Amino acid sequence: MEHSTDNKILYAAEKLFAEKGFAATSTRDIAKNAGVNVSMISYYFGSKEKLFEEIFKVRMKEGQSFAIEILENPDLNEWEKLTKIVKNYIKRVKNLPEFYTILQSVHTTEGVGNEQILTFLRASKIGYIKMYQRLLEEGFENKVFTKKPNFLFLHSVIVGTVFYSKQGMNLYQEFSENKSEEFHEIFYNNLTKNLITLLKDLLGYEEKE
Repeated sequence: MEHSTDNKILYAAEKLFAEKGFAATSTRDIAKNAGVNVSMISYYFGSKEKLFEEIFKVRMKEGQSFAIEILENPDLNEWEKLTKIVKNYIKRVKNLPEFYTILQSVHTTEGVGNEQILTFLRASKIGYIKMYQRLLEEGFENKVFTKKPNFLFLHSVIVGTVFYSKQGMNLYQEFSENKSEEFHEIFYNNLTKNLITLLKDLLGYEEKE
């Protein structure tokens, strides 16, 4: 996203919603952090609720656009497509901590009552489930994969592993007694490597020498 006025507001709102929660964040807080007049929020988004919804629209469109582009790339086999999509997903969780903190809150309390956001999330999940189903079926038919687990399980392994890892990050750092600033970088690198190894075994993929 470019740093236009509406995107400045989006960035500021995303950060504040992650830190304070939706209910505790006021439009004045957002305007102050974005360096704009509070009237600009109404001008660009109409309300705090609509601004909240727009964050989801923008972030989910970013992730899905990348995934669709990879899915339709004829130069990649199904394993290459899957690993690129998974690596990008983990990269986004690492680089967009505020959005994924908000996403976690929506799965608990923040999303209750906001039917529009719940609809966005449902459509996004269905899109990815269909994507993994297609990769699994085509990869098995093309003999890229030698195993064919249930595609719903494939989706839950990927999303569940990454989601829970993000949620437990602070606990893992405390348990490891690693206080360095590099902990998150190392952790996400290891998460990527281990999830790829897990998927390789789950799908029966063998790299050709």
